[in-house]
Amino acid sequence: MPQISVVIPTYNCDRYLAQAIESALSQSLSACEVIVIDDGSTDATSEVLRHYKPQIRSVRQVNQGVAIARNHGINLAQGKWVAFLDADDFLFPDALMARGAIAESSLKSHPNLGIVHSGWQRVNAEGEALMAVEPWQQVPQLNLESWLRWKPVLPSAMLFRHDWLVRSGGFDPRFPPAEDTELVLRLSQMGCEAVWLKQMTVSYRQHQDSVMHKGLPQARSLSAVIDHFFAQPDLPESIRWLEPQVRYNTLIWIAWYLHYTGHRTEMAEYLRRSRAHSNHSLIEAIVHWADSFTAFSRNWGSEFDPVKLARSAEWQGLVSAMGDR
Repeated sequence: MPQISVVIPTYNCDRYLAQAIESALSQSLSACEVIVIDDGSTDATSEVLRHYKPQIRSVRQVNQGVAIARNHGINLAQGKWVAFLDADDFLFPDALMARGAIAESSLKSHPNLGIVHSGWQRVNAEGEALMAVEPWQQVPQLNLESWLRWKPVLPSAMLFRHDWLVRSGGFDPRFPPAEDTELVLRLSQMGCEAVWLKQMTVSYRQHQDSVMHKGLPQARSLSAVIDHFFAQPDLPESIRWLEPQVRYNTLIWIAWYLHYTGHRTEMAEYLRRSRAHSNHSLIEAIVHWADSFTAFSRNWGSEFDPVKLARSAEWQGLVSAMGDR
């Protein structure tokens, strides 16, 4: 039985799929299987997959979205651990060996361990390195509070214990494309523990067709996940106490993300909504927004021009409307 199952969901990603598969097949860990779930692709994905049989197991399904595709992979997986790899990402050669080693060693002290998380390297469409991402520098411990506050979720950089995935019911298709964040929050609530592997193990590709460049769906989905989480009536008081801060910080990040993806009108709306969850004065809020946008841009490896934003009609309209209150 393979120790680790690599599940690769794919939809019309023939340009990058071969590199993802090759990176999984060339792992230094031999005890693994590679499962590709083709979510109804209409490009040349079937030809790419044909080249790798019988080294991999590939299954085609009617297009239903990445959550259902990943859940299909969970049902087929035979490994104790599951590594999800998006079809446009690719693993470092020792990724599974390193993740598996810390997973097994950590089980002795963390019997409820269900997640190993690692760092990643952002790369461009051609696979050229842009910047290293080491989330443990900002989030040293992975628990429900830190998942809520910072949401450092990237499935391609994570290893999940199979029985925890089965017990949780897998990814919820109601929250695309933030179903990964919703799953991690749900697992943490169930008592699933997580540990860091403090090294980069995967290249995360940034390109125009990736989920992170689809501004409005991502923003609305993440907001819906937070609404869904705090709508639960039985949350611990310590977590309920965090709600205003979590909502405020989430709305600020969404606003920056909408600015980054070119949706300034919606950016202004999310900034306006954030005021309901903060006691900042208008001046304090504006300063905090600008500082947050600068920090988020730096973490994403992009430039932020506060002067250009301040001169925009959307920003000036927002500040004017807030000042009239």
